[in-house]
Amino acid sequence: MQDVERARADTPGCARVTHLDNAGTALPPAIVTDTVVAHLRAEALRGGYRAAAEAAPRLMAVRSSIAALLNAGADDIALTDNATRAWQAVFYALPFGPGDRILTCRAEYASNVIAFLQVAERTGAVVEMVDDDESGQMDIEDLRRRMDERVRLIAITHVPTQGGLVNPAEEVGKIAEAAGVPFLLDACQSAGQLDLDVERLRCDALSAPGRKYLRGPRGTGFLYVRPRLRERIRPAVLDLHSATWTGPDRYEIHTTARMFETWERDVAAALGLGAAVDYALSLGIDTIEERVCSLARRLREDLRQVPGVRVCDQGLRQCGIVTFTVAGMPSAEVHHRLTEMDINTSVSLREYARYDLAARGLPDLVRASVHYYNTDEELRRLVEAVDGLRRKEHR
Repeated sequence: MQDVERARADTPGCARVTHLDNAGTALPPAIVTDTVVAHLRAEALRGGYRAAAEAAPRLMAVRSSIAALLNAGADDIALTDNATRAWQAVFYALPFGPGDRILTCRAEYASNVIAFLQVAERTGAVVEMVDDDESGQMDIEDLRRRMDERVRLIAITHVPTQGGLVNPAEEVGKIAEAAGVPFLLDACQSAGQLDLDVERLRCDALSAPGRKYLRGPRGTGFLYVRPRLRERIRPAVLDLHSATWTGPDRYEIHTTARMFETWERDVAAALGLGAAVDYALSLGIDTIEERVCSLARRLREDLRQVPGVRVCDQGLRQCGIVTFTVAGMPSAEVHHRLTEMDINTSVSLREYARYDLAARGLPDLVRASVHYYNTDEELRRLVEAVDGLRRKEHR
């Protein structure tokens, strides 16, 4: 990737920390911070409503930028304040009844599973996990075997929070489309590091945040909803932005994905999200994906050379998340020690991935997630630090 130096120059945080927590929150480029701050200043000087009116064309363009990222239409995009709200907006709008089946994967994230269990408790629907194949990814053949007339939803996490696995979403989309079953894709960890062409993926809905690999502000997210799904469901929550009050006892729901939005939002943050998406598009998602996957592959190889370190990533296809354990040291302690050395990582908690980590007999994991602005030197710094911790622990 030729633009690494440009990306680092555009990212003030690169001069201060070795940031390997991009699956948590990535370092934003300066244009994102500047965009947010400029709008906050406009609100302070001219008033929030006036500043929003002046920024309205740019705010509309944010949907167009996200649509370009996904190969979708601007009318298919809703802006939300986080990925969970985006995902919930579709999930809680779907009708379920006794015996209806929700199919998911072992890599599913805790928030999604809790929502599944809540709706199953309310409605009598049944939550089923599709098995993993020998590589650790979702088993497509098992998914095919489970399909019948009672399946009402297939909902999976594309890239789990607890590892570098990339689930075979495209194959899932083909099966769901053939069966006429809605396919909800959680793209929290894939948006911004992997190509997400919704026509190729064939998902009916896709949710993602701004703060992770897209390098946008916290408190931002978006939702893609295919027209065929919008025609079939009614949002669980409406307001005067998502619907129009047409008479004393009548209202009309908007036909675009705006039906899943609410009126009030952090305009500054939304504009920052647009700046982040535009920045990613200027580099090229294919270029980003190639760089990220290459760095992660190198990091896995180097960590495997450290005695006592176990790399825990699975799957035929892997991405920028690298998870590992250090023998004799709790992952939280490893994370804390690395933070003291200005190396940012995070911890993937077992309780957030009970279907996966418990089944594999794994504890909490250290998670190092690379991005295109990371360098070989930063990877070496992490590996040497981990090796140093191991040596110190075993003196």
